[in-house]
Amino acid sequence: MATLKAGIIGCGGRGKSHAKGYAESEGVELVACADPFEESRREFAGEFDVKRTYENYQEMLEKEDLDFVSVCVWTGLHREIVEAAAGSGIKAIHSEKPMAPTWGDAKALYQAAVDNDVVITFCHQRRFAGPFVKAKALVKEGAIGKLTRLEGTCPNMFDWGTHWFDMFFFYNDDVSAEWLIAQIDAEGGKEVFGVPVEGSGVSWFRYQNGVEGLLATGGTGLQGAQNRLIGTDGIIEVNSGRGQASVRVLRAGSGWEEPSVDGMVNSRDATAASVLDLVDAVQTGREPELSGRKAMQATELIFATYESSRRRGKIILPLDVDDSALLTMLEDGTMDAEVQEGRKTAGPMRMDRSGRN
Repeated sequence: MATLKAGIIGCGGRGKSHAKGYAESEGVELVACADPFEESRREFAGEFDVKRTYENYQEMLEKEDLDFVSVCVWTGLHREIVEAAAGSGIKAIHSEKPMAPTWGDAKALYQAAVDNDVVITFCHQRRFAGPFVKAKALVKEGAIGKLTRLEGTCPNMFDWGTHWFDMFFFYNDDVSAEWLIAQIDAEGGKEVFGVPVEGSGVSWFRYQNGVEGLLATGGTGLQGAQNRLIGTDGIIEVNSGRGQASVRVLRAGSGWEEPSVDGMVNSRDATAASVLDLVDAVQTGREPELSGRKAMQATELIFATYESSRRRGKIILPLDVDDSALLTMLEDGTMDAEVQEGRKTAGPMRMDRSGRN
């Protein structure tokens, strides 16, 4: 019998992915959901047999005796909702990524959880997906010798980059980063869930153990790979652009091999796995795999990338500003106003996170 209760804020695609995780847990019952859109609430409640729905998340937090809250809304709403949830007497929060539009907001919402003794996690769910887990296992077993460099490509540093920055920490055992130097360009940028992102950029950084990382965004590529792990004796590539997510390894003196990921968590089930991990962590008292502490590491690199571009120089971590340099430069005209006029938008801010990774 379920002994813990969960509620979800935001009934779109991402909210449904979280709900699947609670549905698979024997120790948690999904009892409520909140979304300002009646149709979304109704569909969600029907699919997951949720008995009580709310238009206003504050009302849900006040009326329900919840243990878990999933925050599956647009990024600009994260801080106010996380702070409200953290102060409502719950045990844990599982929030969508990216953490917040600015570094100051990210720090504030994380601190709200810490101050209220609430476990908080952010859905960097690829830490559970088979190809990424296999890649890390190959590094640990010495398949490519000593890890020296991590590379990745994706559309932008913020919405997609948060995953790859996080995966780089994952591959490198969450060793802290020392410094970063980067450049971004606004041309070709757009808004993702209400937050402007760069059109292209490059970020180079070093960890305290000497491993270095390189993330490039915009029209870039690694011959089809999304992640590349380079060692003294070989290379591992993840998501090699050959259909479904995959992993392959090139060892010294041999050709490419494709290790099996059969039986491992597939990408579409990774979010549910992240929810199950949080539930287990709360029940056992351990740190969850997607802890807020780890999410802060990845998020700091996003905003350090923007800050390096603003300063045109190296950033020694920890980051010592609270804004998003990209947002500030767009607002004060430092970046070309004509570029801003051509930006594509994603529509008005709302709570629906449908279909996002």
